[in-house]
Amino acid sequence: MKIKGFNFWMVFCGTVFLMIGTAMAEAEAPPKILIKIATIAPKGSFMMTQIDKMDAEIRRETGNEVGIKLYYGSVQGDEKEVLSKIRLGQLHGGTFTGGGLGRVVPEVRVTELPYVFMNYDEVEYVRSKLRDSMEQRFEEKGFIVLGWNEIGFVYTFSKVPILSLQDARNQKWWQWEGDPLSQAMFDAFGITPVPLSFTDVMTSLSTRLIDTASITPYGAVAFHWFDRFEYMSEYPVTNVQGGTIVSKKIWDKITPESQKKILTICQPYFDRLSEKGREQDRQSVEVLKKSGIKIVAFDPKSGTLEFIFETSKKARENLVGKIYSQELLDQTLSLLDDYRKAHPGGQIQRIR
Repeated sequence: MKIKGFNFWMVFCGTVFLMIGTAMAEAEAPPKILIKIATIAPKGSFMMTQIDKMDAEIRRETGNEVGIKLYYGSVQGDEKEVLSKIRLGQLHGGTFTGGGLGRVVPEVRVTELPYVFMNYDEVEYVRSKLRDSMEQRFEEKGFIVLGWNEIGFVYTFSKVPILSLQDARNQKWWQWEGDPLSQAMFDAFGITPVPLSFTDVMTSLSTRLIDTASITPYGAVAFHWFDRFEYMSEYPVTNVQGGTIVSKKIWDKITPESQKKILTICQPYFDRLSEKGREQDRQSVEVLKKSGIKIVAFDPKSGTLEFIFETSKKARENLVGKIYSQELLDQTLSLLDDYRKAHPGGQIQRIR
């Protein structure tokens, strides 16, 4: 009996250890399909941790059919370079700001029009109404949208206070290289910017090739740009859209069942990313103030804001037929108007 008992426990324990070992091996084994995506987000950022968690859930729910490998901190280059590598098959996807997304589907920039949206609620409402049509446009261009997120409201940072059009024209502005939306704004204001890739901004600030740039409060802190500035604008320029896309070439290799699971898994992570981004911006504003950054407020009697709003209107009208159709612009502004009528008294997301 002892021998039988001994054999029983030996077999039992052996089976348990075998099951544990098999589970560990499966967990550590490379997935059948590894989606390689890149981001300019720095190491240790919330973006990075969210995608790592998303990857773990995707591997688990697809039975290790699909996994994600993330390249962070611009190690694969800026957004233009990442897109080029995707088209060459060296990468499968990336997390992008509106500028990068616009290189694939220009129309997606319609919700980033400068001086149009006042606050988070307005942006969220309009983008949610346009989401399905935008995803269809991306698919037509050979990409699948894994999820949308909000980068945040962008403010102007400078070395001197910018209180007038002449002040603005006297600055050396950074323009994200190849961005038609910002180019239209600079043209409307009579400003000649300095086109640079995102990865060249810090060096260019140090060498004084540029002295003015627009970015979110969190971005200014995370990338240490704020060390090179003394002022930031009170009013936001725009709200930047974010999105993570992958090539249909890799997507079509995934089973339909796993595709559905992945799309269901992803968006909640990007929603949390948007929520965290707003929190980080609020915290970063306090960091910026403590660092000595001064907030530049416009005198409401000066007429400067009215001039800015009128000029930005001309700029967005000049982009019709270049980035988006008149129909899409009208639809966007109509959705915004509908929201404001249903929610009067909205406040501008200004820095105080």
